[in-house]
Amino acid sequence: MAEVGKLQVQQTPPNTLLVTLSGAWTLDSSLPTAEELKEKIAGSSNIGALCFSSNDITDWDSGLLTFLLKVRSLCAVANITIDESGLPEGTKRLLALATAVPEKKDARQQPKRVGFLEHIGEETLDFFQGTADLFAFIGEMVLSLLRLLRGTAQFRRQDLWLIIEDCGGRALPIVSLICFLVGLILAFIGAIQLRLFGAEIYVADLVGIAMVRLMAAIMTGIVMAGRTGGAFAAQLGTMQVNQEIDALKTLGISPIDFLVLPRMLALALMMPLLCLYANLMGILGGLVVGVGMLDISLIQYYQETIRSVGLWNLAIGIFSGTVFGAIVALSGCMRGMQCGRSAAAVGDAATSAVVTAIVGIIVSTAIITIICQIIGI
Repeated sequence: MAEVGKLQVQQTPPNTLLVTLSGAWTLDSSLPTAEELKEKIAGSSNIGALCFSSNDITDWDSGLLTFLLKVRSLCAVANITIDESGLPEGTKRLLALATAVPEKKDARQQPKRVGFLEHIGEETLDFFQGTADLFAFIGEMVLSLLRLLRGTAQFRRQDLWLIIEDCGGRALPIVSLICFLVGLILAFIGAIQLRLFGAEIYVADLVGIAMVRLMAAIMTGIVMAGRTGGAFAAQLGTMQVNQEIDALKTLGISPIDFLVLPRMLALALMMPLLCLYANLMGILGGLVVGVGMLDISLIQYYQETIRSVGLWNLAIGIFSGTVFGAIVALSGCMRGMQCGRSAAAVGDAATSAVVTAIVGIIVSTAIITIICQIIGI
């Protein structure tokens, strides 16, 4: 094993400090520090120069260079001249290269403190800019749909069927679980209250109307926002990072037609069907509580559900599901197309897509509810 690095300091006339380096000055060994040399410089008097003797060095790497750079800083503070002629030739060249361009004092980026009013202003500008980007993207989608109606939209039909399969059949397990549990929870909460009045049979009304009219569509939309909207954003964001979207533009192919349009069509087509399936699963969840906990017969629960759930409730639920599907697809594709050029930007785009879709679903639910209240349905 090579000898570890050693440091010896002795004062020689006239007013010179001789630093003798020996052993292996490598990072994997225990090296002397520049603080030891600083103490010896402080203990000596009238030191005007410092020189090195490195004949006994057996091996060295960047550990020696780090030590020498710190010694340079100490000597500059103490106004001591350094004679580096006794250092290894390779070390002198690397030191010259390391100090060829001095660091600018103002080169480091300083953290900027933003005032409260300035922060509000920036957020307001970002909001309006985001709104403008949203309307611009919607406009491009409308033009793409017009090209689709004219038969000039450029996209592969095979991609559309693959996306339909991913948005539809592969989403059934998670939609089944969530909506079944939501129906079960609604029935259980309603049963506790309705039992006080001896009106347990109306659990079927509560679950049926709530699931068919709104809850199935909302829960399906939120599930698809996390499952499919985030996936759309990640897919398009990765294409943006890999410059695949730029390649499509270079070939004269519209990325909106080729990438966004099939995803928008697939989700808008599959969401109403998923909502119908979610209605069924939610009603089955309520059925489990009604039959198993409230001693309601299967025929009674079925007949009460049929009596309470009207076609208008079903139509509102399907319309809401279609709107939610368009919102999820729009949010995922827009955030993906706006993605930056780094791996971190892909994750940010997926997160932003999910948040945007969920906020859009909640806002559109409020608007639909208000409109239905005004119309009286």
